[in-house]
Amino acid sequence: MTPTAPDSRTIWTVLQKWVEAIPSKSPEAEARKNDLRKALHKSFSELVQDSYKDHSNYVLGHCDLLSANIIFALEDPSLERDGYPEPTTLNPRALAKRIHFIDYEYAVACPAAFDLANHLSEWGGYDCDYDMLPTQIIRQLFIEEYLRSYKIHAPVKTAESGLSVEQLCHGVDKYRGMPGFCWGIQALIQDEISDVEFDWNSYAEVRLAEFWAWRREVEGTRAQAGEQMPSRERRWAEEA
Repeated sequence: MTPTAPDSRTIWTVLQKWVEAIPSKSPEAEARKNDLRKALHKSFSELVQDSYKDHSNYVLGHCDLLSANIIFALEDPSLERDGYPEPTTLNPRALAKRIHFIDYEYAVACPAAFDLANHLSEWGGYDCDYDMLPTQIIRQLFIEEYLRSYKIHAPVKTAESGLSVEQLCHGVDKYRGMPGFCWGIQALIQDEISDVEFDWNSYAEVRLAEFWAWRREVEGTRAQAGEQMPSRERRWAEEA
């Protein structure tokens, strides 16, 4: 498996390293690790066949943009009493100055579609409440705003390059299963090394189940078996 971005460190090489770091203290754990290794290779091979292998569609992705890592800054302490100003009263550049992202330790070169799919997947929160995930129309509106903002803030020479709304919506749909893989294997590692009091193992199972559900949709095995669509996939397919 070879990264397709110009930089040698991409989301794909990071995921490779994470898979190899998964503890495997039993034959069952080693077999599972090998299954995940094969699944990553297969997913990578399929996804880079799309137009998103183009280097121009790689960005420096935050890759951990959950709500806790997005801060809306108050210009005036008194606003804490009076409430936030309506976003419509701020022009785009002024609004951008009020929003800050933190915790960049997972930032890496990745397809824009991956970073967006990862962020939109985080709308479900740590509880993985799939009813909170954005529907097709909400994702489209979000991506329209993402590209509009990009054209405002990007350098003039690059502002006209990149993907259309339709292309990026398609890309986000294609990558929707990879956040589950990413944070599922990360949770398996954290279960072994972390001092944080959190049920990492259960969380890993939930996130990896998202990934495998996506694989079954891509491969058509779920439909062939006549089984119901899992709740996350069903929510992701909702139009409005």
